[in-house]
Amino acid sequence: MAFLHLASALITSIPPRLDAGLAAGVLGLHILIIAFNIAGLVMVPLGIWRGWRWVREPLWRSLHLLALAVVALQAVLGRACFLTVWQDDLQHAAAHTPLIQKWVDSLIYWPLPMAFFTMVYVLVFVYVALLWWCWPPRRDWRNLGSAAGKKPKMLG
Repeated sequence: MAFLHLASALITSIPPRLDAGLAAGVLGLHILIIAFNIAGLVMVPLGIWRGWRWVREPLWRSLHLLALAVVALQAVLGRACFLTVWQDDLQHAAAHTPLIQKWVDSLIYWPLPMAFFTMVYVLVFVYVALLWWCWPPRRDWRNLGSAAGKKPKMLG
């Protein structure tokens, strides 16, 4: 938590012109993380069904699970995503916000109660945890050649 407070303190000392650029950069990073999380929600079950080996990569699946755990934990604690907070701080300190950035903001920031997002984030995390439990990442990640060509078994 001290890191987040330090980052917010540093934001207040940045020149306004740089604030707008940094806010756009944080928004871009946020969009990439959102895309990564959504892609994993779709690609893992589709890949398991289709027999794609890459969806069972331990590092990829671990990063996906961790990212969604952070999102869900922040929501349960009643806190906004730290990227949202940083972007908001930078935008408020900037001289102006570009029109395209306002448009992109409206796509990813919805005016709904925090309880709604908390419920969705926790359910999504449970879904990803179930995917991990039912179809875990490969355990033979150091010996990739041993299971070449084998499709994962589906439950049911």
